Amino acid sequence: MKNVTKKKRGFAAIWKLCPLRHALLLLGCLLVAGHLAARKDYALNRALSEGFVRPIHRFLSRLYDPLPFSVAELLIALAVIGVLVYIIFSLIRMIRRKTWGKQVYITFITLLTAGALIYGGFCLLWGVYYYGDDFMAKSGLKKEKISTEQLAEVTAWYAELANEYADQVPRDESGVCALDRRAVLERSPEVYRELERRFPCLEGPAVHAKGILCSRVMSYVDFTGFFFPFSAEANVNMDFPPCLLPATVAHELAHQRGVAKEQEANFVAVLACLDYGDAEYVYSAALLAYTHLGNALYKADRAGWEQVYGGLSEDVRRDFAANRAYWQQFETPVQEVSNSVYEGFLKSYDQDLGLKSYGACVDLLVNYYYTAQQGQEK
Repeated sequence: MKNVTKKKRGFAAIWKLCPLRHALLLLGCLLVAGHLAARKDYALNRALSEGFVRPIHRFLSRLYDPLPFSVAELLIALAVIGVLVYIIFSLIRMIRRKTWGKQVYITFITLLTAGALIYGGFCLLWGVYYYGDDFMAKSGLKKEKISTEQLAEVTAWYAELANEYADQVPRDESGVCALDRRAVLERSPEVYRELERRFPCLEGPAVHAKGILCSRVMSYVDFTGFFFPFSAEANVNMDFPPCLLPATVAHELAHQRGVAKEQEANFVAVLACLDYGDAEYVYSAALLAYTHLGNALYKADRAGWEQVYGGLSEDVRRDFAANRAYWQQFETPVQEVSNSVYEGFLKSYDQDLGLKSYGACVDLLVNYYYTAQQGQEK
C-alpha cells in the first residue's frame, strides 16, 4: 500500500507543478488521438468537413480578407518569436533560481502542450478533409486509365494554349514574363466564379489570396504557397518568377474551398484559370498543366515529348528557363530537409505519392479534356 500511495503522491505532485498545462496537453493529445482513431469513419469525417470545417473557413476567410496582410504570417512569426523568448527567459530563470529540474520539466511541458494543441487543431481544421469526400467524389468526375497517345495529344493542346497566350502577357526587356504580382492578387476573388457554376461543391467566399512578406524564406524551403487552416487564408510566395503565380493563387484558393489533395488542387486550379478567362491566369494555367503533362510524356514517350517541346514558342521557353534558374539557387540542404519533412507530412495523411502527388493531376487533366471534348460533340 505504501508504494501505491507514494506513486499517487508522486503523480499528484507532478500534476500540481503546472496543472493547466497538463490539462491542455491532455486535450491536445485527445484531439490528435481522436482524429487518428476516426480516420476510417468516412461518415464522421464527411460530416465534420462539410458541417463544421467548411463553415468555419468561410467565416474566417471573410473576417480576415479586408486586412492588407497575412494573418497566417503574423501568427507564425509571433509563434516563433514567442517560443524563442520563452526559452531564453526560462533559461535565465533556471540560472537565477537554480531550479533546473523543475524548470526544465515545466518548459518542456509548455512547449509540448503548445505543439499538441496546434497539431490537434490542425487535424480538426484540415486533416478531416483527407478522409471525407474528395473533389472527385463531390464533382462526379471519373478518372480512367490513359494511353500514351492521349497524353501526347493533351500535352500538345496545353503547349499550343501556352503559345497562344504567351504574347498576351506583359514582358520585360529580356522577353521574360513580368506580371504585376499585386494586380494578380487583386483579381483573385473572381477566379472561381465561373467554375463554381459548373461545380457547386467549390462554392466559397470571393476573397483574396495573400502575399507573404517573407517570401524569400519560403523559397529557401521550396514553397510557392500554403493554406493556413487557422485563418483560412490562401498564402502565396511573391518572390519567384510570376509566370506561375496566378496558377499558384488558384491552387491555394482550391485548398480554401475544401480541396485537400494536391493533385486535385492542381487540377482544379487549371480549370478555374481557364474558365476565368483572364489572359495572365490562362497562360499561367497552361504552363502549370504543360509542366506536369510534359514530365509524364517525357517518361512515357521521349520522341513524342521532343516533338511537343520543339513546338513551344521562344517566349514560353524563356519563362521556363527563368523559373528553373530562380529555383536552382535554392537547391541546398535546407531545401532537401524541408522537402523530406513535407513528404513525410503528406504521407502521414495517407497521400502515398508524397511530393509526387503534385504531378498526379495528369490523369485528371487528360480525362477531363476528353470528357469536355465529348460534351462539345454532343
